[in-house]
Amino acid sequence: MKSLLSGNEAVARGAWEAGCIVATAYPGTPSTEILENISKYPEINSEWSVNEKVALEVAAGASFAGARALVAMKHVGLNVAADPFFTMGYSGVTGGLVIVSADDPGMWSSQNEQDNRHYGRHAKVPVLEPADSNEAKIFTRIGFEISEKYDTPVLLRLTTRICHSSCLVDLGQRKETDIKGYVKDMKKRLVLPAHARVLHTIVEERLKKIAAYSELFRYNKIERGDKTLGIITSGVSYQYAKEVFPDASFLKLSLTYPLPEKSIRKFAKQVRRIIVVEEGDPILETEIKAMGIRVTGKEKIPLCGELTTRVLRDSFFKVRKSRKKEGRIPPRPPVLCPGCPHRGFFYIVNKLKLVATGDIGCYTLGALPPLNAMDTCVCMGASVTNAQGLEKALGKDFSKKLVAVLGDSTFFHSGITGLVNAVYNKGNLNLIILDNFTTAMTGHQPHPGTGKLARGEQGKRIPPEEIARGCGVELVRVVNPNDLKATEEAIKEALAYDGVAVLIFRRPCALLVKPRTPYRIDPELCNGCRLCLHIGCPAISLISPRGREKPLAVVDEALCVGCGLCVQLCQRDAIVLTEKSDA
Repeated sequence: MKSLLSGNEAVARGAWEAGCIVATAYPGTPSTEILENISKYPEINSEWSVNEKVALEVAAGASFAGARALVAMKHVGLNVAADPFFTMGYSGVTGGLVIVSADDPGMWSSQNEQDNRHYGRHAKVPVLEPADSNEAKIFTRIGFEISEKYDTPVLLRLTTRICHSSCLVDLGQRKETDIKGYVKDMKKRLVLPAHARVLHTIVEERLKKIAAYSELFRYNKIERGDKTLGIITSGVSYQYAKEVFPDASFLKLSLTYPLPEKSIRKFAKQVRRIIVVEEGDPILETEIKAMGIRVTGKEKIPLCGELTTRVLRDSFFKVRKSRKKEGRIPPRPPVLCPGCPHRGFFYIVNKLKLVATGDIGCYTLGALPPLNAMDTCVCMGASVTNAQGLEKALGKDFSKKLVAVLGDSTFFHSGITGLVNAVYNKGNLNLIILDNFTTAMTGHQPHPGTGKLARGEQGKRIPPEEIARGCGVELVRVVNPNDLKATEEAIKEALAYDGVAVLIFRRPCALLVKPRTPYRIDPELCNGCRLCLHIGCPAISLISPRGREKPLAVVDEALCVGCGLCVQLCQRDAIVLTEKSDA
């Protein structure tokens, strides 16, 4: 039986077929749909964890119990989980443990385009790279087998195009696996220096065994073609290379660490010239060159950005440009949604000319014009600690015009430790939590502040204000961000306060609530002052009617959700409801 599945759906299917018992994740594009689909399988105990480190540690605990476990995250999530990841490379597993890293070449929704194949090498953990959805399913199953056979976690490395593209996948049945149960083994799991020294030698021997297995791995395969050109490639790059060099000979690598050196040398003897086609860093290229094999790679293929067939073709062939101008779609900058509850807060930050250390989330869009209300964005939780560093360097007076901004999900992910640090070190921190009751940027996944669990059942809700008070914060306020006056007053109160203040601007994400009656602009009252444009709502625009000296603001009623923020800015009462509101 076959089914059309995306790479993420295929990984979920593969985990189910492999008899996975526990699955954990923190949402992050392009990996989010893996756990969303796993949660549909009742045989797998799945959870959205508060961050990637916690997710991996929970999965590791399940592995210690002898259960097969999978943890999924985007590439920067593995940075958060790196501490347990490296240690698990030493301690090994009991039940199979597959760690899915979804890399994002081209940075479609990320702050960098790091290549997480490096992580496998650094942590001495085998790396599998599927080239399509069907292989994503197969390699998930094989990953559990390799994990248990060689007593190691396995890194399944995907990229955006593998995660989100679809192909036909062969569906199999679930293979039920026994939970072996926990057996005390201090020398294996208690990674003290004395134990770790012994484990390190075991890891090095393990890599030799996996390298030997890599020589026999059926998905590391030679495809014979024209002997004048050989292509060595892996992952989605294989698909691009097959399209650009259809007649070439191929060495398709799927277990890319440790590499099958004998197979590579054998292939090199069969072809006259070798090109290494890989997306991201020259990892295969560097290792193959270290074997003394001459290859062409990143001197032709771009190091930065996403690889495509066009990029690959342009790297090796002179393409005659058409004289006909191609129609280009005008760029559309990202923008906060109509009715977004964050918009009022950012408007006040801009109005008060504050410095705002920012964070990762859809609210990062508050940095863009016309709001221009965010100064930094480093990583999850860094808004809090960046603000502390600015205050330490520039003094208490600077903190009177400084706010740290993060979302509710990010607060639970990485913001709490920074808050504790500020309270403990007598900092002057003005922490803003934009609470829209969801993890909005990645598709409305739940978190502890919602109380919902991965499968939709009710858990224990943990309000952020209770966390703040429990950390010793005395000034804690919950404010409706759509009330501009209350928002401004709350921010000014926090700025005037000596110590740590936490303001929670709480209102549901606009996509989670039913739109209210939309507004319109009365052309007889509008004078074209443009004040309503200062909030950056995509439902409001300017037109220049014929016969009118000044432009006129108009509301797109199809976009307007009736939040009423613009009404509070208009000084001429020109913005009115299209009909009598039911609210």
